[in-house]
Amino acid sequence: MFTGLIQKIGTIRKRSDLALEIEVSDVWSDLEFGESIAINGTCLTLEKQAGGVLTFHTLAETLKRTNLGILPPGSQVNMERALRLNSPLDGHIVTGHVDAPGKVLKWVPRPGGDMELTVELPENIAMLVAEKGSIAIDGVSLTVVSVREGEFTVELIPVTREHTALGCRKVGDPVNLEADLMARYAARYLEVKSRKSSNVTMQKLFEAGFMK
Repeated sequence: MFTGLIQKIGTIRKRSDLALEIEVSDVWSDLEFGESIAINGTCLTLEKQAGGVLTFHTLAETLKRTNLGILPPGSQVNMERALRLNSPLDGHIVTGHVDAPGKVLKWVPRPGGDMELTVELPENIAMLVAEKGSIAIDGVSLTVVSVREGEFTVELIPVTREHTALGCRKVGDPVNLEADLMARYAARYLEVKSRKSSNVTMQKLFEAGFMK
């Protein structure tokens, strides 16, 4: 589990079918082999550390379904270590399992130095995104400002743009999206409840002999 509060910005150094190398200028001093680190909101397993270069195991499915398989070497990525039980729970609960890819559609300056970011909203997660709800974009915990057909908006304060890789994303760039975990379970509950309810009608009960 993660919180969506980015701890470091890394740079993609090298990518292959099975490994992703991330370079970090100020690496953590207590990293352990096998621990989980979210890279752009994607939970990966640390395989090796050589100075400031971290190597993570990657599956073909991971590279296919996230922007980690698209961003070229030299691209900046967001990094967050897994949540520990004694850590403060800021942001929101992020699993590190990307729901869908999206892309940056527009940046609009707002008063006070904020920037409104419009992101493509894929149809398969549209029901999970709501105004004032939480969403993770490239692993960054953000609050949804508005939702429209095929897109949603969030606002980034200067600190978020300066201390995460989102600040350097341009229009058309791919981003990883993870909907709020609670929304996902609520949608699943309603789906199952609706399916069961629609299959049992008064007429069917009567025909089956349960009602006279």
